[in-house]
Amino acid sequence: MKALCVISGGMDSAVAAAIARREGYEILGLHFDYKQRTQSRERQCFYDICSDLGAKSFVFDASFIAGIGGSALTDLSLEVPKNRKELFEGAKKSEPPITYVPFRNGIFLSIAVALAQKEGCEAVFLGLVEEDSSGYPDCSADFLAKMTAAIQSGTGTKIELIAPLIAKNKGQIVKIGTELGVDFSHTYSCYESDIKPCGACDSCKLRARGFGVAGIKDPVS
Repeated sequence: MKALCVISGGMDSAVAAAIARREGYEILGLHFDYKQRTQSRERQCFYDICSDLGAKSFVFDASFIAGIGGSALTDLSLEVPKNRKELFEGAKKSEPPITYVPFRNGIFLSIAVALAQKEGCEAVFLGLVEEDSSGYPDCSADFLAKMTAAIQSGTGTKIELIAPLIAKNKGQIVKIGTELGVDFSHTYSCYESDIKPCGACDSCKLRARGFGVAGIKDPVS
């Protein structure tokens, strides 16, 4: 029984992969470089997480995504928003922030499922989080269900898309990861700097709240 785990290097995908291992899957890790600001740090975290899991690793060059543009994660001329009030005030009801990479998860999933099919995997695990996030449309339960149907139709397989954390908040995710022995020092969340977390972007804020709610010290802060 094998699962392909899409691992960004962040805390959510690391915990999702640990859940897959707990459920008895042999883990294959997949990472995408897409010219994001923190690409080198995220890739190193990916390799560290795969080492922790004893997982075979695959890294794909998805730099064409930066050519699409429209996101502050890949376009250095755009400013990464800091201390957004909307983040904790119903962000999912408004337009996605400028850090949203257009249909990134849809693009990643197409490649991930192709690799999963080739490798004989029964499932693809994802670190999607809808409940406690910046409000990206491709992190929703609706997106997950519809992509599952499309993928199974397009591959002729019953490959499952599993996002075990989609309805969890960051505090719960930190607690689950701690229980599973996830080394959070091998994860990174900042949108802006691959050297030191800025502490003010959406991802840093959500991560800080998660560790605070869980009552656990973040080893990266």
